[in-house]
Amino acid sequence: MSIEVGSKLQGKVTGITHFGAFVELPGGTTGLVHISEVADNYVKDINEFLKVGDQVEVKVMSIEKDGKIGLSIKKAKENVASTRPAPSRGGFNKSRKGPNRGGNNHPTALSFEDKMSKFLKDSEDRLTTLKRSTESKRGGRGGRRG
Repeated sequence: MSIEVGSKLQGKVTGITHFGAFVELPGGTTGLVHISEVADNYVKDINEFLKVGDQVEVKVMSIEKDGKIGLSIKKAKENVASTRPAPSRGGFNKSRKGPNRGGNNHPTALSFEDKMSKFLKDSEDRLTTLKRSTESKRGGRGGRRG
């Protein structure tokens, strides 16, 4: 069986390092499953997921010119048990249509200038409050006095 990018193969884990696991493929070739391609969630210790001698299904992700083969256990499982529904095309456009979409048609829409002035006012209020609390803790000017 020839090894091609995208093909799924059965392999045997022959070695484990801190950065991944080496898997022997049919035909005696060896590829590497990087630690980020072992599981869907974060893998801190690869030994919690794999042991030497385990049989695993892998997907060939890359074949380098120097013969290095990049493998993925995560991607091999992803296509088999895909439980997520496929996104429908144009689904987002439907939610945008309507009388109150589009900024100016919305009855409570603010102009850019109004939004900026509101933001600046809120920002100045927060800075004033922050300055008051830090100056009173440091004993600087404007702090509470006896």
